[in-house]
Amino acid sequence: MKKAYIIHENAEWTKPLIEALREENVPFEDWHLDEGVVPLDEAPPEGVFYNRMSASSHTRGHRFAPELTHAVLTWLEGNGRKVFNGRNALQLELSKVAQYEALKRYGVLVPKTTAAVGTNALLTAAESFPAPFITKHNRAGKGLGVHKFDSADALKAWMESGQLEPSVDGIMLLQEYISAPTQTITRCEFVAGKFMYAVRVDTSEGFELCPAEACAIGEQFCPTDGSEPQAPKAKFEIIEDYQSPLIEKYERFLQGEGIYFAGIENITDADGNVYTYDVNTNTNYNPQAEEKAGIFGMKEVARALKQELEKLNK
Repeated sequence: MKKAYIIHENAEWTKPLIEALREENVPFEDWHLDEGVVPLDEAPPEGVFYNRMSASSHTRGHRFAPELTHAVLTWLEGNGRKVFNGRNALQLELSKVAQYEALKRYGVLVPKTTAAVGTNALLTAAESFPAPFITKHNRAGKGLGVHKFDSADALKAWMESGQLEPSVDGIMLLQEYISAPTQTITRCEFVAGKFMYAVRVDTSEGFELCPAEACAIGEQFCPTDGSEPQAPKAKFEIIEDYQSPLIEKYERFLQGEGIYFAGIENITDADGNVYTYDVNTNTNYNPQAEEKAGIFGMKEVARALKQELEKLNK
């Protein structure tokens, strides 16, 4: 029997998709690629393959999972298998530099960014970079390692204190700091290359913006001021009837780059300029926001995979 094969390294993030596949009666197999072998002299199984490898895999002890996934995807594509979010999508997932250069080809505005390798190179670049700016990792995830600096001297002091975490691929980014008056960003979700919904994300608590339930924050109230716990402000909220000229550009970008499932994040400054700064090809969904809106991303993903599997079985 042909199956849907789910390629990933994070069981917690994949659990909602597994549940949705079971609800839709989709035959599937879970390929957890933290380690393994690739039998290049053998033919891969028949089916459809969905790559959900994450750029943040190294933060969970799976340092070489993306490299293993690249080998697996090369094997699958070389044998003519149907792969969703294949090698090019993986490359974009693992490199902000690749993301920004690709987005610009489709007329999408991205923040001013400089890539640097080496601490001296990073500091030299910062001296001529407009302040304030942020540092971030080229291969990252969930906003980890993002820091804001008001000057090159502030960055130097931070680095000399030993607090600046190196990027796993050695490439650090300097990026212009975009101040959003609303203290929110917008994340647009796409299934089968088409827009599904947009979610407003509250950034007032920091940069860890993964929408998965495992990444959500708990109740927010002061335990020392004598007040009763208040209902926490929703960190993730689906926007009703969201419209933007960016949607068409995003869809062209996804089609052109061979990306089937994705979440794309943007931020709007005080002048109304919208900057796109992240593409997530292993996109997750926030269950509380979806329950409130009655829209369920993983169910739509499961249905899309089911349709593709049915095409293959004809």
